[in-house]
Amino acid sequence: MSDIITVTNLKKTYGDFTAVDSINLIVHQGETFGILGPNGAGKTTTLEMMEGLKSITSGTVILDGKDVTTHTRDVKSVIGVQLQSSTFFDGLNLKELIETFAALYNQEADAMELLREVQLEEKAKSMVKELSGGQKQRLSIAVALVNKPKVLFLDEPTTGLDPQARRNLWDLINQIKGGGVTIIITTHYMEEAEVLCDRIAIMDNAKVIALDTPNGLLKLADVGTTIACHVDKKVEASALKQLPNINGMEVHDQSFSLNTHKPELTLPALFTFAKEHGIALHDVQVHQATLEDVFLKLTGRKLRD
Repeated sequence: MSDIITVTNLKKTYGDFTAVDSINLIVHQGETFGILGPNGAGKTTTLEMMEGLKSITSGTVILDGKDVTTHTRDVKSVIGVQLQSSTFFDGLNLKELIETFAALYNQEADAMELLREVQLEEKAKSMVKELSGGQKQRLSIAVALVNKPKVLFLDEPTTGLDPQARRNLWDLINQIKGGGVTIIITTHYMEEAEVLCDRIAIMDNAKVIALDTPNGLLKLADVGTTIACHVDKKVEASALKQLPNINGMEVHDQSFSLNTHKPELTLPALFTFAKEHGIALHDVQVHQATLEDVFLKLTGRKLRD
């Protein structure tokens, strides 16, 4: 798989404040690459430097073989950008907006085909103010596609959308990727990153602190699986420690939780243990590790802090 973006020692400072601190990334052609991080981690600043929208303090971004700093116009001709918030020309309907943006890129674009692609064909004669939040986001993506980009940047594209609109946008993003477009996405939503991304960089305090596939991140963080249940009588921790593959536990009077890397061995042993000791297990829950668990372990805080 060839590389379409190489980020080397990328840094952005504002006086004494460092917004992005010497990060390194490689994005493969045709993949969806996610950047996760809490507010203020440096995600948007990183994207804006990769897009040529913000000056680079030091380091380089090579996109499609071109240096973003020295060949900014060439880079902008092969990327599409959907920002966190967009402002469109008043007085133009959606079809006219698409045609106007195509003209600005000196491109010929089939406005109706683009609107059809983002499921807005029936809104072609509508004004932006008449659209719902999800429809506005899909319009922003349509506008970002007018120049047939090789790389599409999406900055928190589903923030503020209801669950149905969010999932509709996920389908659209996967559809665009299926057409061979490389996608870079920042998001606040762990599930979104798990569903959409081939690889994910986790940023915190202006640095990339982990980078891997979703499954690779789960293994890297070594968070395991949690088995939790309620019981009809107190169980001693010393007894639970005899179960196989226990990495940690929390024991209370009427409940306990166990952490294990091999739930397929621990769970049957727990049932056997309960039967032998006359313990009734209630509301047994198995919690597979998620990116949320990875993030909490790596950063010690929730994503939306």
